[in-house]
Amino acid sequence: MKAIQPSRLAPATCRVRLSTPPLHTHRQPSQHQARRIASMASMSPGKREGDISDAFASLSGKATEPLPDRFRQLKLRLVQGHEEAVVASWKRLLKVLQRENEIIARAGPSIVPEIRFSHLDEDLSASNPELQKRGVAVIKGVIPEDEARAYKYEIEEYVRQNPQTRGFPADNPQVFELYWSSTQARARFHPSLLEAQTTLMSSLWHASNPNTPISLSTPLCYADRLRIRQPGDAQFALGPHQDGGSVERWEENGYGLGGIYNPIFRGDWESYDPFDASGRLNAVTSLYDGVGPCSMFRTFQGWLSMSNSGPGEGTLLVNPLVRETAVYTLLRPFFRDIKTLNELGGDKRRHLEVDNWEFTGGDKMTSDLQGATPGHGQEFPEGLHPHLELERTMVHVPKVRPGDYVVWHCDTIHAVDKTHNGHGDSSVIYIPVCPTTEASARYVAHQRAAFLEGAPAPDFGGGKGESRHVGRSTEDYVMRFCDPVGVRSLGLDRLVAVEGDTPGGHEAVKLANQALGFI
Repeated sequence: MKAIQPSRLAPATCRVRLSTPPLHTHRQPSQHQARRIASMASMSPGKREGDISDAFASLSGKATEPLPDRFRQLKLRLVQGHEEAVVASWKRLLKVLQRENEIIARAGPSIVPEIRFSHLDEDLSASNPELQKRGVAVIKGVIPEDEARAYKYEIEEYVRQNPQTRGFPADNPQVFELYWSSTQARARFHPSLLEAQTTLMSSLWHASNPNTPISLSTPLCYADRLRIRQPGDAQFALGPHQDGGSVERWEENGYGLGGIYNPIFRGDWESYDPFDASGRLNAVTSLYDGVGPCSMFRTFQGWLSMSNSGPGEGTLLVNPLVRETAVYTLLRPFFRDIKTLNELGGDKRRHLEVDNWEFTGGDKMTSDLQGATPGHGQEFPEGLHPHLELERTMVHVPKVRPGDYVVWHCDTIHAVDKTHNGHGDSSVIYIPVCPTTEASARYVAHQRAAFLEGAPAPDFGGGKGESRHVGRSTEDYVMRFCDPVGVRSLGLDRLVAVEGDTPGGHEAVKLANQALGFI
């Protein structure tokens, strides 16, 4: 296993505390770099104001409309010449799902791997096969509990001082349109969290071609929101979904540019490797300029807990079977039930039987992509993906404490509790895990401009954001008080290649530095 290089992270004595933080000895940008960074402010793309509801059709209230005929033609092209192999692969898949669904339903939250940050390399090594199967993990104790708990109080004070802060729902915000509080900066760039991110990427992901220009040892920052969900809330009821676009997963100029899912459309889904980063390098995950899609490649989505939270207490649910659920999602539009559940008198077993499903090739092909809406995330409304049995395979993550870090693969189906039935708030800072690629560095350049302005991060709703907020983080704050790896990940200093990285990793760092204006 590739361990993180000790020299890359600040020693424990340099970790930022909540009061009188120590000064780091970062070199300040040169005048050329400073001018280049400042010039990026004009590059920040503008979007209308929005919130998290804009990213999902179910939260936005958008009516589902039939997709245009070009999607029918696209589906025909995807499986052309492989129709029989796809049908055979579908039958194999359903048998696997039937077996695995039963295992998940019996295990519940205990199926989610838990890893001790204090024994990170050891636990990752021991759990590697299970982690790659499940695609989700809870890393315990990444940040000291008292420090992580204090983050929430700081953020609440930040909101109190800035009552213009937007959030969802508007009348009682649970998810805040905040990206640049000093608290979020300290959390994102905490040495321990950066170590966890880097070790996760380099241990679980790989590039099948070592010359692929991607560095899984050099993290980039993707600024996201935060959640402080109060007991009793039922409005932030985000059902099962996948991040990273929806229709793009089938489109030739979307994920198709990287060929990630080609084995699935050829009828050979068993050879699909969800942890091979090579095919994701050129994928385009956002083709429709929606409000809230992710333009960067995230190996994992994740959040850092600021509170105690457990099943039913406003927390996360996941389907812990990352490869097979992604395969089913992609193949589902090519099959339809011969007899509906209603026609079978509600008999789910008979409805799910292989012989009750037919391939919709040729003249039977439709434009349907169940749960996919352009400009929004991929959703899984009740009944549209029946073989996933989401009513019993969406399991809660185990109990978490402040400072625990929860991560899930970018293809993982996940949701949140429909109602927060706990007694205390369920509070997290969203912090995904992103490797260095040239395309991601271009996004970071725009994101850096937004940071300097106090505007929302580029993928999210536009407007004034935090530009007039009292106490938001500034370039000087990050340069002085945050870890050097974090400073570089935000594009405020030149990225440094890690000794022992792949040839492609070194090339990726070079290309990223060019995109960021340091070469």
